[in-house]
Order: sequence, then C-alpha cells, then structure tokens
Amino acid sequence: MSDTLPATHNNHLRAIEALYSGHHGWLYATLRKKLGNAMDAADLAQDTFTRILASRVAVIEQPRAYLSCVAKGILVNWYQRKALERAYLDALALLPAPEVPSPELRFMVLETLHEIDAMLDSLPPLVKRTFLLSQIGGLKYEDIAKQLGVSLITVKRYMKQAFVQCLMLVE
Repeated sequence: MSDTLPATHNNHLRAIEALYSGHHGWLYATLRKKLGNAMDAADLAQDTFTRILASRVAVIEQPRAYLSCVAKGILVNWYQRKALERAYLDALALLPAPEVPSPELRFMVLETLHEIDAMLDSLPPLVKRTFLLSQIGGLKYEDIAKQLGVSLITVKRYMKQAFVQCLMLVE
C-alpha cells in the first residue's frame, strides 16, 4: 500500500518514525518528570507526535527543541483543561446534594466548557478580553471601550468576531 502513496508522504512518515523511535523515550521521561504521572506523560507524548504527524512537517533540524516546543503547547492546553475542570468541580462541591448533576451531565458540561475554552483561545487577545468583559463581567460596550481604550465601534466589531466564532462552535 505504501508503494501507491506519494513519495513526499512516504518521506514524511519515515521522518516521523525516525523522530519517534529516536526521541519518544526522552520526551516521555521529560514529561513524566514534569508531571509526576506516567499515564498523563504517555498521553501527552503521544499527543505531541500525533500533532507533528498531522502538521506534515518534513524536515526537523533540531528534533528535541522542536519536540519541546510542540509538547510545551500541548502541556499548556492540558494545564488549562485541568484548571477548568478543577474550577467546575469546586463549583459543584458548593451545590446542595440534590442539585448535583449526574456523572453523564457533568461530563457533557465539561466537554462543552473545553470546547468554549478552545474557542476563546482561538480569538485574538483583545477580542477574547472584550467578549469576557461583556459576557462574564456584564459590562456594557461603552464601559468596555473605556476600559480597553478603544472606540465603541471597535468593541462592537470585536463582539461580532467573538459571536461568529461562537456560532461556528455550534455548527
């Protein structure tokens, strides 16, 4: 089957295989030391190589530096997910027992929170801040404009951009 694949695809796969066999152990050990957890380290190492495979990068001059950079981004996302989960679970702990959602509903809410968080992270920083000030902070557009030092029309444009991104999440 690999004979029918384009040569560039075969080269890419060979490069990833070499990268994996030559550096997986090092990356796993680095992540395990950082996290103190073998299972999470294995998952994040695998996610790192999966992302590199999907990126279709053909030549990597400094493999460990490149792996570190990709893994760091994945690790930051992982820490954000864990912080979001902790905040949600802490909020649930404050609820009276009859109001605590079922495990299935908690899972669905956490998945939705992760999707919203990823959507917000995809926004430019000022657009994200504008959206959060409006939706979480409850500020009016005029107040946001003053706080950010931008015009009212800019706040409206930022909000439109954020809402369009939200709508894309729903589709």
